[in-house]
This record gives sequence, structure tokens and C-alpha cells, in this order.
Amino acid sequence: MHIEMKGINKAFTSNQVLKNAGFFLKDGEVHALMGENGAGKSTLMKILTGVYQYDSGTILVDGKEVRYKNPQEAEKAGIVFIYQELNVLFDLTVEENLFMGKEIANKFGVCDRKAMRKKAQEIMDKMGVHIPVGAVMSELSVGQQQMVEICKALMVDAKVLIMDEPTAALTQSETEVLFEVMKSLKAKGVSIVYISHRMEEIFALCDRITILRDGEYIDTRYIKDITMDDVVQMMIGRTIGERFPQRHLTIGGEVLRVENLSHKSLFHGVNFSVHAGEVLGVSGLMGAGRTEIMQAIFGNLPVMEGKIFIDGAEVKIHNTRDAIHAGIGFITEDRKTEGLLLDKSIAQNIELANLDRVSNRGVISNAKRNTLVKQGIEEFRIRCFNADQECGSLSGGNQQKVVIAKWVYKQPKILILDEPTRGVDIGAKKEIYNIINQLAAQGVAIILVSSELPEVLGMSDRIMVVCEGRVTGIVNAAEADQAKIMTLATGGNIA
Repeated sequence: MHIEMKGINKAFTSNQVLKNAGFFLKDGEVHALMGENGAGKSTLMKILTGVYQYDSGTILVDGKEVRYKNPQEAEKAGIVFIYQELNVLFDLTVEENLFMGKEIANKFGVCDRKAMRKKAQEIMDKMGVHIPVGAVMSELSVGQQQMVEICKALMVDAKVLIMDEPTAALTQSETEVLFEVMKSLKAKGVSIVYISHRMEEIFALCDRITILRDGEYIDTRYIKDITMDDVVQMMIGRTIGERFPQRHLTIGGEVLRVENLSHKSLFHGVNFSVHAGEVLGVSGLMGAGRTEIMQAIFGNLPVMEGKIFIDGAEVKIHNTRDAIHAGIGFITEDRKTEGLLLDKSIAQNIELANLDRVSNRGVISNAKRNTLVKQGIEEFRIRCFNADQECGSLSGGNQQKVVIAKWVYKQPKILILDEPTRGVDIGAKKEIYNIINQLAAQGVAIILVSSELPEVLGMSDRIMVVCEGRVTGIVNAAEADQAKIMTLATGGNIA
């Protein structure tokens, strides 16, 4: 299927989000669509699939002008969009989510559960996804939910598959499985639009790349003809320097120590420590228990046994309030449901997390509130219309900056960052890395949980690897590489 989008313009009220944007997709190619958060990538694809209607421009599919009224029309034409924002019903099972609106009926017009279960299992097996089809979606991790979404899209006989940050919640092994499926689809003539901020994926997988910047078309190039530096230059209009900022920090005394922390089914005998000014990277495969360990330290999960020490003194953490009082901050991996109030403004999100800083004797001071919020927008370079803009209308990277801002201003001793750059463009990633280094320079103990091995290796002083709920090794970053980390992540030993 050939798709050509020319001169696409789109404005939301007074905000012009696309200005003469364009895109051209060929048969059987994997085509990267890149740009900073807010550049208009997802909006352009939502216009193609009828989620939004464009103000002007032309869309041609196989030479014929089209204008899909809704995603269902686009899907019938063979164009399927896997959204970055999960589109699942959490109270239903995996099987029920897969067949929502596509139920298989028997000759009596009744849902054929057996046939649906069989087909669901076939799709899951094809993807290498080991999730029970009868599992309730709310019981799954974000990464597992993402894999179910991908499986759901593959149930449609798609000619074009649009993937918006499909690997953001996946670990290395799940990503490799997805890539094999994509290669198989490409071999069958399926075209794939691949939206991602992960440069390694783009250069390993894609044939061509189109760049948008500030809603405008910049260029389309063959991957073999460009470098990562070229892509960054086109995306942000400037060079960005080294991908990971240099760390020349002095590591101080122990701030956090965990001894024999255990949960009845999720993790066992966890021991580690973090020092002032140190970045402890945490790596492991999906379901290894990384996030669960951090949730327990933050009081979100009950522990069966174990001790937590802060500044050498044992602390009892029964809930998140205890953790915050002890000086622990937690930037969750799921910013949309756990990190932000999406229907509230930037100002309200920052204010609610810092009431003690913006109030006098229990009464909110507008002057203090406005000063803190203005500082947050400027310091963290949050791209927005104003402080009253709802967080749900911000791009993913700017949402993440709001989450970071509200926690940084609480001035924690220990800051846990769980997938802090998921779905964030390369320019915003560099800004987040600089913030991490600045906090470390101020003596904050940082725990960085990430599924991106280059990020863990590039930002950490030490790396703790988790496999099946147990810590299989803690190595100095200077002595680590991807092979060693993956060996430990799969239960192996390193010399």
C-alpha cells in the first residue's frame, strides 16, 4: 500500500500543530517517523487514520484521495494504529480485550469462546508472549499490556501497521521478539510506520526515515545514507553533544541500605545499598521484579521480611506517606495513571505534591505557588501554552518533566526513577540525564530503573541486575557491558 500525505495543516484552537506536513510510505517498508515530543508525529498519523480531521492538505492511498472519518474506516482499508497510550479495558481478560468488537460467533449467533481462545493463543504463541489468555488485564505489567495491544493489532489483516513507541514498555528480549514479527510482516508486503525515540532501533530496523520539527516536514532519507548525529540535527535544529553527559561526581556515604527484603511471591532476599551522589542502575527482564522491589521500598507493596535503613537508622515504611516522610521520592513507570492527574493543570500537579512549600499555615499562597510553578516550567523546559494547561494535553516528554519537577521540588534524599525516559525524545532525554546528574551532585542518592541497556550503562555508577525476584549481581558500570548484564538478567554467572 502506497500512502502519500501532502501539505497537511492542523490547528487545535490557536495552536498550529501541523504546518504543511508530509509523509510518503512505500509497499513493504519499515519507515521511521521521528521528531521531538510535540513535533506532530502522532497527530499526523491520527489524521491519516481518521482520529482527527485535518484543516487542509491531501491524503492519497494507492493514488486515490481519501479522508477517513474514523479509525474504523481506516482499519477496514487495512491501516491499523497501535497507540502509545494503551487502549485496553482493565477489568476484562486478555482474550476479551483481543476480541472486543471482533467476537467469533457460532452458527447460533452466540460467542464461540473455544474458537476465540484458540485463535488468541495462536496469536500469543506467534508473538512469543507467555501470558494466560484468561488473565485480567489489570493484573498485568505495563509491558505485558503493551504486548497484548500489539497482538490485538496483528489479528487484523493489516496492509499498514502504525506503531507508536511499541517497545517503550518492553525489555530487550520482548523487543527482539517484536522485531522478528515485524520482519516477517515486512516480508509479506506489510508496510510499517515506526514512531520511536530509540535510535538503535531505528538504525537496526528501518529502511527510511522522515523527520518532523515543530509540526513541519524537514526531510526523508534512507537510513543507510545518514548517521545518528544527522538525525538529531534535523530533529532539534542543533547538535546535542555526547549522548550521555559525563559524570565526574564525588560519591559520599551510604544513604539507603536494604537487607533481606522479601515478598511472598514477587522477590526474595534483596540486599543492596546506595550512596549520596551515586546513581545505581537497576536492570532485568520484564517481570523480573525490578519495579516491585522499588514499590515495596516506597510503601506501595507489603513485605514479609527485611529491613530498610536510611542514614544508618532503620525505618519502618508501611505506606507511601512513611516513605515520603523518610525522604524517598518515586517517579513511577506509568506516569499517566500513577504519576499525574491528567485532567488537572501543570500548576495543580506541581502544587499538590508540594503543599508545604506553597502554603502559609495551611493556606495556599498564590505568590509562592506561581513562583514555584514558573520555576518548574522554566527549569525543566516544559513546553506548554501556560501553567494552566491540562497535563493530559501535553506530549509524553513534557508530561514526564512535570512528574520529575514535582518530585525534585520535594527535595528527597533518595529518588527512585522507574523508566524515566520512556517515550521521551532524544533532546528531552539529555535534559533528564542532566537533571539526574545535577541531583547526584547535590548528594541525592539515585536509583535508576531502566529497560534500555545503553541508558543503564551510560548513566550508572553501579548496576544491580534482577532475575526472577532475586539480585543476581551488582557490578561497577566501568566494568560492565551489555553481554554481562544480559547474562545476569537471564540467571547466568559472570567471572
